[in-house]
Amino acid sequence: MDVGVFSKRKIPRKMDLHQTPCSVVVSPQKAYKNKQKKKKGGDLEDHGTQNEANKRYAFMSFWELPEYMKDNEFILRYYRVNWPLKEALFSIFRWHNETLNIWTHLLGFLLFGGLTMANVLEVPQVADLLGLFTRSILTSAKANVSNNSKEFFLGTTKLLDLKQVASPKMDTKLPGTSVIRWPFYLFLGGSMFCLFSSSICHLFSCHSRNLNIILLRIDYVGITTMIITSFFPPIFYIFQCDSHWQYVYLGGITAMGIFTIITLLSPTLSTGKCHVFRALLFCSMGLFGIVPAVHASIVNWSNPKRYTVLAYESSMALFYLTGTGFYISRIPERLKPGWFDLACHSHQIFHVFVVLGALAHYGATLVFLEYRDRVGC
Repeated sequence: MDVGVFSKRKIPRKMDLHQTPCSVVVSPQKAYKNKQKKKKGGDLEDHGTQNEANKRYAFMSFWELPEYMKDNEFILRYYRVNWPLKEALFSIFRWHNETLNIWTHLLGFLLFGGLTMANVLEVPQVADLLGLFTRSILTSAKANVSNNSKEFFLGTTKLLDLKQVASPKMDTKLPGTSVIRWPFYLFLGGSMFCLFSSSICHLFSCHSRNLNIILLRIDYVGITTMIITSFFPPIFYIFQCDSHWQYVYLGGITAMGIFTIITLLSPTLSTGKCHVFRALLFCSMGLFGIVPAVHASIVNWSNPKRYTVLAYESSMALFYLTGTGFYISRIPERLKPGWFDLACHSHQIFHVFVVLGALAHYGATLVFLEYRDRVGC
């Protein structure tokens, strides 16, 4: 072979260790363009993910809800569905169809917590809250009230000052020690448990089906607990001198409460279709109080405070029954579906009346305490 010809052949260049036989050499300009394209594609992908997240946590309509969340067909929009716990927690500051349900009972819980602390620490300025309200009504209606009516309302304004309970200026002789307070604090604790569990239920029930069922059961237990504990102060203090009736009435309402809790633990009775049955079950527990109320009126017919107690307890019954009426009838949203999705629908009104009823019963309980502290058994 000719050496000259051999020398003219191209000798392959030594391959770089980092280069494969199929590697392509890319110019710096092209590499920069490819980098920009990848960056732009990543930004679009991130933006799409963010839009997906926003869409996921957006409000939904009634027709998009899973079956277990379809409670009120007249509330059409602003539902939260399958939200993470963190998102559900911070939704307390967002405006949706559960916002006022949460805050009405959360503020009620804080109010009763403050009243409890005021009584424990003996702060009459706070404990006399209902007395201040009654005095304001009395002042505005002074010109239209008869002398007997004025004496009645004046009596209600004096019974709430805790300092007057221990005042030596009372006409009646004071016993050596104050009456025991545990039935009073039991009622306050039951009320706070009911209000707090209701707020938690409305806040987190949008997370998942399992948590929804659990929270609804806790909510029903809270309502039943509030009803049971509401019976303790009046029955305990009215029949303090006859413990036999304490056991009869308190045992009866406790047994009814346990039966109610066991009944409502059924998942079927937690659905929206059974809301009337649940309301009637709670009302039956409340109506049980008619029997001891009539008995107490007969026993204490000569007690000068009976009208004050009846005024408070009648107000409590009126508040509870009115709220239950809204809850069962689902008015006003039934009349204009979609108009009351955010505010003033029946469940929110029901919540307000529950707090007012509990406050009325709180006022009656202070009357029992003041009377037993002065008179004893």
